Amino acid sequence: MQATPKRQRPLPVIEALAALLSLALIAVLSPASASPLDAAMDKVFTVRSNDAEDRFLGSAFIWATGEVAVTNAHVVGDAEEVRLIDRHGTVLTALVIARDPVRDVAVISLPAPTEGLQLADQPPALGDEVFALGAPLGVEFTLTEGRISTLARQTDIAVPILMLQHDAAVNPGSSGGPLVDAKGRLIGMNSQIADGSRMFVGIAYAIPTAELSRIVQGLIDESLPPFPTLGLTARPVDRQIAETLGTEAQGLLIDAVVPGSLAEASGLKPGDILTAVSGTALTTPGDFAFAIEAATAEGETQLTLLRAGQPQTLTLSLTAEETALRTREAPRLLAPATVTAYTLAALGVTLDAEGTVTALTDNSPALLAGLVKGDRILTINGTPQDPQTYTLTAPALLLLQSPGGQTRHIRLDPWHAPEGVRPVGGANVLDPDVVVF
Repeated sequence: MQATPKRQRPLPVIEALAALLSLALIAVLSPASASPLDAAMDKVFTVRSNDAEDRFLGSAFIWATGEVAVTNAHVVGDAEEVRLIDRHGTVLTALVIARDPVRDVAVISLPAPTEGLQLADQPPALGDEVFALGAPLGVEFTLTEGRISTLARQTDIAVPILMLQHDAAVNPGSSGGPLVDAKGRLIGMNSQIADGSRMFVGIAYAIPTAELSRIVQGLIDESLPPFPTLGLTARPVDRQIAETLGTEAQGLLIDAVVPGSLAEASGLKPGDILTAVSGTALTTPGDFAFAIEAATAEGETQLTLLRAGQPQTLTLSLTAEETALRTREAPRLLAPATVTAYTLAALGVTLDAEGTVTALTDNSPALLAGLVKGDRILTINGTPQDPQTYTLTAPALLLLQSPGGQTRHIRLDPWHAPEGVRPVGGANVLDPDVVVF
């Protein structure tokens, strides 16, 4: 009987090739390492109220130092404490340690230092690809892509900030989220949506990193002077106003001056036309805010104006005496009575006989809760009701049917209605002519 030959051991070269092939297969089949954008998303939070209501407020992210989180002031509002939730479900209870409502930046302390978002080495260029990270419409940890469309846009002539304009989709809830480049480096904080609508229409604004660095550090070490409230309402002198008054189309026409304000103390009056601050002409309406910010360190500035066509110069004090003046002059107001019951009509909702919404006021709590024109109210708190006569004495759950037949629920709470989009100047204002300083 013939013996079976023994299998020979593979040559060393063959063994080496087999090992290399195995490693290659493992590399191909193994999950890829986190991309820069994926790593950036790990540094993003959703922000919720730290109370029984557990309201979704917006987005935030870990600042470069890793010691604080940053968001918009309009996201946290007056809250002293919020909850931060990352995409892995970790929940942090954190204190709001500083906020600047004019520049719209808030700083939130973190319980322990961690790794923050890396700042971009240089400002973005026109047309650069950018990515918005956050929670638009409450949809957590969403990434959208766009391009830088303008490098320096002043969206509110009462605020001394030049925004990055881009077209990465953002919506209510995106506020406070980071705008990053393809390497996941921070180039700005998403803060505003253009147009008067509640949703994204192709134009969004972010506070650039250079401004953020100055504001955040200034808030932390308390070196950033608060932007003064002057107590005046003004409008740009456009061509029509200029032709009517026989002057140049330049500067700001004062509409009103608040009693006891810094503006009144300086001698400003309705009808005055501000033409220069500290000797620098107001070439564009937005120049005024930058000039006032530059003068805050000095505590006062010189205003050049036209009064009844005649040039005058006044000294505007920018000190904190404004607060004392307003405290002395403020009238005592009675506390408002608490409304205990609402009908839908009282909430600005108009219905037809079938319970279908035919109209909503712009500031209706029902609109902010998600009710839209064309919705039909099927049930209230799980049972059929006549929505025209139903009275809400507590938050209610409405089952709605859209014109297309889809159904959904919304929770309507008139006593704690969510805030609408913060109106800003430029492309998103209620009255684009009138600005409050």
